[in-house]
Amino acid sequence: MECPHLSSSVCIAPDSAKFPNGSPSSWCCSVCRSNKSPWVCLTCSSVHCGRYVNGHAKKHYEDAQIPLTNHKKSEKQEKAQHTVCMDCSSYSTYCYRCDDFVVNDTKLGLVQKVREHLQNLENSSFTADRHRKRKLLENSSLNSKLLKVNGSTTAICATGLRNLGNTCFMNAILQSLSNIEQFCCYFKELPAVELRNGKTAGRRTYHTRSQGDNNVSLVEEFRKTLCALWQGSQTAFSPESLFYVVWKIMPNFRGYQQQDAHEFMRYLLDHLHLELQGGFNGISRSSILQENSTLSASNKCCINGASTVVTAIFGGILQNEVNCLICGTESRKFDPFLDLSLDIPSQFRNKRSKNQENGPTCSLRDCLRSFTDLEELDETELYMCHKCKKKQKSTKKFWIQKLPKVLCLHLKRFHWTAYLRNKVDTYVEFPLRGLDMKCYLLEPENSGPENCLYDLAAVVVHHGSGVGSGHYTAYATHEGRWFHFNDSTVTLTEEDTVVKAKAYILFYVERQAKAGSDKL
Repeated sequence: MECPHLSSSVCIAPDSAKFPNGSPSSWCCSVCRSNKSPWVCLTCSSVHCGRYVNGHAKKHYEDAQIPLTNHKKSEKQEKAQHTVCMDCSSYSTYCYRCDDFVVNDTKLGLVQKVREHLQNLENSSFTADRHRKRKLLENSSLNSKLLKVNGSTTAICATGLRNLGNTCFMNAILQSLSNIEQFCCYFKELPAVELRNGKTAGRRTYHTRSQGDNNVSLVEEFRKTLCALWQGSQTAFSPESLFYVVWKIMPNFRGYQQQDAHEFMRYLLDHLHLELQGGFNGISRSSILQENSTLSASNKCCINGASTVVTAIFGGILQNEVNCLICGTESRKFDPFLDLSLDIPSQFRNKRSKNQENGPTCSLRDCLRSFTDLEELDETELYMCHKCKKKQKSTKKFWIQKLPKVLCLHLKRFHWTAYLRNKVDTYVEFPLRGLDMKCYLLEPENSGPENCLYDLAAVVVHHGSGVGSGHYTAYATHEGRWFHFNDSTVTLTEEDTVVKAKAYILFYVERQAKAGSDKL
């Protein structure tokens, strides 16, 4: 959007000494001291939190709008509007009067100069921080942050993802997918796609909702994000380019409000699948899939057209059996899936911790059994029987006709009541190794013993009471070690901590036939 208020609102010098010390992405709100989603006012350089934290940036703008007693504004009031602010993490610019993101600049290019100054501050802070950590690593007092692997000492090389303003739902999913080796490696091996040429070549593009979507590629930005993780060159990576591409092609996720991590994961996988089918800029991504011998045709599950790495790894097939209770007619239908959404059985919904003594603990097997058990459909789901020629009472049962290479299990923790969407906070016990799916298969005799065993690769956890609030983190295993990913913070953790988590999404990887041990 072309904002008409920049000339009267952008008043600070690009290298203003009024800026706080330290990294801009970690600046604190001058009111509540929160370092989440900091925004700097381009009129007075004060820093406040975003509208989806405590909203002090917006309140700063509102407080500055002095009611006019005269018909004419004074020159001083005209110049000090405090209307435009900049995100200290993504460097995008927002105008409160226009209520939209800004793509233009002042005649002197002050917005871009402020943006470059903030980037320099961020880079300087990062460099200083890296030097400081390097010195600490040389000190023997840092042994607690080192790990013994095969007799040698190595440092933690995991990279966190910066929170861009309630984007923990995205960060948790990205970290989980980055630790599914076969899926991640496919994207990292893709050739880079040059999206810009001419005047914008070599320059960073700041996407906004007003720009067209013909110059963005979800696959490309997803690839760049995965490549940035596990390199060990930085403690945290800012995925703002990917986030703004998400804004472009997934309107449901525009803004900075909290979102459902499972819903985001489904949208992400679906859009990656669609883009991979069509290729980008004339490059067919599916050709790489065809050349990859580990993803053979027998492992592919087509959803909405040709197979891609998404369906080859996450794709499975369900058989849906419906029986008419009046005439006994049986109907069978095969449905492809990328994940399974499991109800937590009602008899377990009051048990909120593993050690709580008010009945048996709910297990993942209980949820799977509830999903595949024979179920009588209620009055609102009557089956249209083709033999009876009318809707009749019926039963339904799911079988798994084909298991995927990566089994994604979503525990349905949020449900609607009359007015609210409440959370089921029940603890569900899940195995780290050896999840046996054979008893849920339609034809278990056709599957080898190892092909039905799955080992846990990642877990997404929701902390809080509601889908529109709270916080998402993830646990994932990498080279035999478990890590906890909490936005920009990554810590080593123990298996005992992982199994106590109240899982929301579980990623299980098929155990390879050659694996004789419990390790992945």
